[in-house]
Amino acid sequence: MPHEQAAPTGAPDERQTRRLLAYLAAALVAGGMPVHEVEADVRRCARALGQSGCQLSALPTGVVLSLGYGSPATFEAVEGSLRLDQSAEVNAIQRGLEDGSVTATEALERLVTLRARPHRYDVPGMYAGGALVAAGIALILQPSPRSVLFALLCSPLVVALMRVSGRHRLLTILFPSVAAFLVSVLAFWAGEHGWVPGPLRSLLPPLAVLLPGALIVTGLSELAAGAMVAGTSRLVFGASQLVLFGLGAGAAAVLLRVPPDMLANERSHELGWWAALLGLLLLTIGISLMEAVPPRLVPWVLLILAATFSSQVVGQTLVPSPWFGAFLGAVAASFGASAVELLRPRLPRLVVFLPSFWLLVPGSLGLMSVTQLGLDTPFAADTIALSVGVICAIAVGLVVGSSIARGAWFVGRASRYQLRRGADRWDRVSHRPGRSR
Repeated sequence: MPHEQAAPTGAPDERQTRRLLAYLAAALVAGGMPVHEVEADVRRCARALGQSGCQLSALPTGVVLSLGYGSPATFEAVEGSLRLDQSAEVNAIQRGLEDGSVTATEALERLVTLRARPHRYDVPGMYAGGALVAAGIALILQPSPRSVLFALLCSPLVVALMRVSGRHRLLTILFPSVAAFLVSVLAFWAGEHGWVPGPLRSLLPPLAVLLPGALIVTGLSELAAGAMVAGTSRLVFGASQLVLFGLGAGAAAVLLRVPPDMLANERSHELGWWAALLGLLLLTIGISLMEAVPPRLVPWVLLILAATFSSQVVGQTLVPSPWFGAFLGAVAASFGASAVELLRPRLPRLVVFLPSFWLLVPGSLGLMSVTQLGLDTPFAADTIALSVGVICAIAVGLVVGSSIARGAWFVGRASRYQLRRGADRWDRVSHRPGRSR
């Protein structure tokens, strides 16, 4: 049997290229990118590597990749999600492959060791970040000193459960219900003693980092793009996660015999307008600590969060309904992140965009509606309608925002091309022989 010929130096063989592209696709999916965008980005990298016939099928749980019709294919499983700093590294690898500044061998080595990358701020950063995220969301969702204090006290419990559940498969399955049950017991008990206002709303900030709002909205965007299998699976999985969270909160309410009036969507207004601004700042710092966001990206995360929140407020002022504010917020988040990426290609759009989901909180509304539906149906009708409207509005807003950004980029590119052509034509005319200037 003849030995396989070695590939020339600097030109990796097909097996290495196939492995590289499969790892890249799996890393992009693990970072939270919709599968239709993953497929487009990986095919672009394949063309840069000289493989124009690359075929890729991406799903939330794994990817199948081939370099051409009839050629061998490989499967790579998606094993858990990535932190934002790891997603930033994946983006840098992708950009480097596209412009040729990163070799295939170097890219493969960086992807292989990606998950072993240590957390920038280690365990203390995770606990501090979780506390700041919970406090920031409380200042926005339930602006009351008592709710903020409750969020700060419960956040270490949630972070500890996150760390423990990742080590045991059974705990991973039960984690949503256990976390929701423990936080809900504390919230309803404190509400009965008058220590927190609106306990159903006060229990949301400590749990907000766990809720599958981004998962559900990504699934809707995939369905809109025609990725039916991926979109449907994300929606079903996100809905099942909400049910598990709702079961935990419902079990706590039944155990403590919570009266129906404590299940209302009651928002406190004990703090002034400045609470939301402080909440944005705390949320940005908390996300940066929890997700180990590179310091150079923190101002961009704050910029997109501020644009998202401002658009939400404007939308709710113009139309007294949360869905319009959610729509404008999603447009601002998607457009802002896409515009940043188009203007600064080295900045990872996904890293500056994903934190906006913690601000749009579709998962929080979903948890409230599921809990109310299981315990007190009259309260549930309005919240369910609100949740569905907000989630759909966010999904449409994301599509509209990214479309506007790409349209503006194409218009700008065409305008610059026309200006260049006009300048060249003028130079030819003004330098024509026999013509005075």
